[in-house]
Amino acid sequence: MKFSSLSDTLRCELQTRLMFMDGGMGTMIQMLELEEEDFRGEQFKDHPCPLGGNNDALSITQPHLIKQIHKEYLQAGADFISTNTFNSTSIAMGDYQMENMIYQLNRASARVAVEAAEEVSLETGIQRYVIGVLGPTNKTLSLSPSVENPAFRNITFDEMAVSYTEQADALLDGGVHILMVETIFDTLNAKAALFAVDELLGTDKYRHRDIPIFVSGTVVDLSGRTLSGQTVEAMVTSLQHFKPLCMGLNCALGATEMRQFIRELGEFCDTFVSCYPNAGLPNAFGGYDDTPGEMAEILEEWAASGLVNILGGCCGTTPHTLLPLWMLHG
Repeated sequence: MKFSSLSDTLRCELQTRLMFMDGGMGTMIQMLELEEEDFRGEQFKDHPCPLGGNNDALSITQPHLIKQIHKEYLQAGADFISTNTFNSTSIAMGDYQMENMIYQLNRASARVAVEAAEEVSLETGIQRYVIGVLGPTNKTLSLSPSVENPAFRNITFDEMAVSYTEQADALLDGGVHILMVETIFDTLNAKAALFAVDELLGTDKYRHRDIPIFVSGTVVDLSGRTLSGQTVEAMVTSLQHFKPLCMGLNCALGATEMRQFIRELGEFCDTFVSCYPNAGLPNAFGGYDDTPGEMAEILEEWAASGLVNILGGCCGTTPHTLLPLWMLHG
């Protein structure tokens, strides 16, 4: 059967089977125990400030490492991999004095992921997809950074939209198949991102490309609210008029704690549902304790109950963590 668009293809697949996202990129990078010089590479050896911890820069300085991480997830069974661009906006990159490198960072990350997906698709005969990630930034439109002045904002909606437009354009130039606004802690930030994407896809450059949109929020604790105070229902109501193909939750909580909120999201939204939880709650040492078997058992129950259409992992997860679940559906 032939489909007229990627959105139609994904709708058909999601109606007939469970699909899988990758797991934590940061987790995998942390395991490499890289040094400052690794982050700098030759390209940024004279950069004026430290780059250690700037994972997104590795798509330029160590692309072979990022590509290998992508391939490990794909070879384990992921249908979707996410670009290494969680912080690749001019807003977030201000911390590293790299605001002028946004196009290069995003396009490089997209190309590395697309190459990995194409190679594994060819090897296995199974189509794999690349999600261009638009992270939440390190600023918020809904809350003041000043306790003394609750009305103060350190960024405007228009400024944030411009930053997201720049990121999305570079990701699309790099060949991603899907765009995802993820780890949403402030729905107004997400609206700026989705507005930017909507405007960009309406331009002559992209008008004839079908780019599915995914949205994934994060509830910060067992209250089930985002950092800016919205419930899951309110978040869905605020964002689903942008007509994403899929809405979901990620990060902050482990699978056990996330279940009630992903069930609520499914009741309120009219889209496909995704979830990629952490490997449990952080322990005293900042690690995550859920074993692959424990996580697979919980997520398999979700799948059997029809709660989700797409499953993956966030902080603390690796290909090894998710492999038992993928093998059940391989």
